[in-house]
Amino acid sequence: MAKMLKGEMGIVPALDIDSHDQLEQVVRETSNREGVAGYKLGLTSVMRFGLKESMRRLRDLTGLPILYDHQKAGPDMPDMATKYTAMCKDADVDGLILFPVAGPTAVDGFVGAAIRAGIVPVVGGEIPVPDYGVSGGGYMLDDALDRILARAVTNKANHFVLPAHDVIKIKRWSEWIAANVQSPVVLLTGFGALGGSIETSFAAAAACPRRFAIVGRLITGAKAPGDAAARMFEQMQATKALA
Repeated sequence: MAKMLKGEMGIVPALDIDSHDQLEQVVRETSNREGVAGYKLGLTSVMRFGLKESMRRLRDLTGLPILYDHQKAGPDMPDMATKYTAMCKDADVDGLILFPVAGPTAVDGFVGAAIRAGIVPVVGGEIPVPDYGVSGGGYMLDDALDRILARAVTNKANHFVLPAHDVIKIKRWSEWIAANVQSPVVLLTGFGALGGSIETSFAAAAACPRRFAIVGRLITGAKAPGDAAARMFEQMQATKALA
């Protein structure tokens, strides 16, 4: 069975790094730091080494849970779900970040296949860019993630990824999730240049006590990645007083 993120709050460094040497350095410097709860593996390593080899290399470095982000899996034909999930299971992935924007059958297919395989589906559907939704000039309905969350919950999903830049949306989504899911886990993403902050986003998501931050360049681009992760965890802890 997949490893689960431990604790009520924590940091999940996003390993969207071109160089394996840099990736190894980041994991070695962060893996034993308080508050680092797992890692997000992205396509940069997987396209270079393959999923199975990338996972093997990470397993040599850390025992923490590893979420795989296929940038973003889910917007595909539903019958691809079983094939995709089987390959991720074979590679020993713990969780899959899924954006099943292709429709309800895609939600059913990808979320359902992950759960049947013993992999944690981490379900989202919105990225922190201003022109993603129709109201900002984009192509997605503004309530697309509302619809995806509702369908994912009927498939027994309890891990969700939300963009960190819009505290009004975070509060609404988090309150809905808390009211409809037992023991939910929320992961927030899009910090720093993408507009989100630990303090405001974690306070907005207070309805869900288990909150984690997926953090990329603020950690992987830091001179001391472990110290950067520790500072963010301290900021996160301070939001408990605001809950």
